[in-house]
Amino acid sequence: MANTTQSASQYCVNLVRNLDYENYLCVLLLPKSSRTAAFAVRAFNVELARIQDIVSEPTIGKMRLQFWRDSLENTFQGNPPQQPVALKLAEAIARHKLTKGWFSRLIDARERSLDNRPHATTNALEEHSENTVSSVLYLILECLGVKDVQADHAASHLGKAIGVVTLLRATPFHGNKGKVYMPNNVMIKYGVSQEDIIRGKTTQPVKDVAYDLASLAHSHLSTAQSLMSKAPKAASRAFLPIVSCQTYLTKIQQADFNIFDPSLRERNHLLPFLLLKHAWRGF
Repeated sequence: MANTTQSASQYCVNLVRNLDYENYLCVLLLPKSSRTAAFAVRAFNVELARIQDIVSEPTIGKMRLQFWRDSLENTFQGNPPQQPVALKLAEAIARHKLTKGWFSRLIDARERSLDNRPHATTNALEEHSENTVSSVLYLILECLGVKDVQADHAASHLGKAIGVVTLLRATPFHGNKGKVYMPNNVMIKYGVSQEDIIRGKTTQPVKDVAYDLASLAHSHLSTAQSLMSKAPKAASRAFLPIVSCQTYLTKIQQADFNIFDPSLRERNHLLPFLLLKHAWRGF
């Protein structure tokens, strides 16, 4: 049994390290008592998030999500399937009393996005970010034993900021695959077509779209920072993902809001040191 537990733990760690490296670094800086549970939560999120990219049609994606829906139900009943992430989630749920609703909300949000359509509005993008990114942050806070209104409010705004930044960062990648998720209302506002994004155009209207979205992310980030100062100290390490979010917003400003600038795709080799500094000094 010990070997099974160890291999399940390693599976979760490897999954997050390989497919969500920045958050892998963040989890490493959590207290040891919370780290294994946080890796399970992050691995669960990775499993859901990658379904959209690996399935050829929504029906298959729904089947995979249904597997996780059923697995979640069984896991909360104390009977997880023999799947590494589910096994570690079962331990995390039992130890930290994690809220089932946040996991369910993650699955529902991923199911709604299987059709690969752009977000209709910036509000829809914010809602998607709340349901996905913020839900994970709420669970990380629970792994840390934090149940606090100010911490939850900070996590809500930070999740929305990260969700918008993630969309901006992924736009060149999605565009290469002929997919565009930018909110329609902002695209229409500046007269930008999906074809402009797919072709990687660096026109002023495309930059204006990026500027609007970056400004939205910055607004949520500022609100999150003001709320973090009022949250319990134990919550601070749950907010470490703010570092890479801030870094991207600074870099895209330096790139004149050209989302296709090669500098935005470079790995930030200083990130581990920046995270360590924030982990010890706080925000």
